[in-house]
Amino acid sequence: MSRTTKIERKTAETQIEMELSLDGSGRCRTETGVGFFDHMLTLFAKHAAFDLSIKAVGDLEVDQHHTVEDVGICLGAAIRQATGDKSGIRRYGHFTLPMDETLVTSAVDLGGRSHFVFNAQFPNAKIGQFDSQLVAEFWQAFAANALCNLHVNLQYGQNGHHIAEAIFKATARAIRMAVAADPDISG
Repeated sequence: MSRTTKIERKTAETQIEMELSLDGSGRCRTETGVGFFDHMLTLFAKHAAFDLSIKAVGDLEVDQHHTVEDVGICLGAAIRQATGDKSGIRRYGHFTLPMDETLVTSAVDLGGRSHFVFNAQFPNAKIGQFDSQLVAEFWQAFAANALCNLHVNLQYGQNGHHIAEAIFKATARAIRMAVAADPDISG
């Protein structure tokens, strides 16, 4: 079974084209117009070992919100489509990731119901030019469209960049575990 998909989404605020392969090598090509977000998506693909291509054009003259949220919608939908009926996958994944002074745990259940818990506070409203609150917005949109339970918990951390990076990496590794084949079960 090919675990790849293509997503296209066009709204009044954004136009997104995405390709995803769950059985990749971590290659990523992303053009969202939001530098820090591209960095996070590249890290996500690398740590999930997915091949990911994203071209997003959004209303950045307004702000970054629509672009970030809509990419989350597309990535969630892509994961849902690429896993198909979920036969033979582990379904659950979890990972605790240290990033310098920061420690984040992410846990996911790809069982078909959406629920999102985000226990992370950022020390500043911005990470460079990026609104730190958009990290939660991205993962909320992802969980709603992947139809998964996603729990993100920051145990501790002080640097906003490290917190965001740990969240993206830990979640990538949790999802990688969840989509992996489980040879001990069938169906």
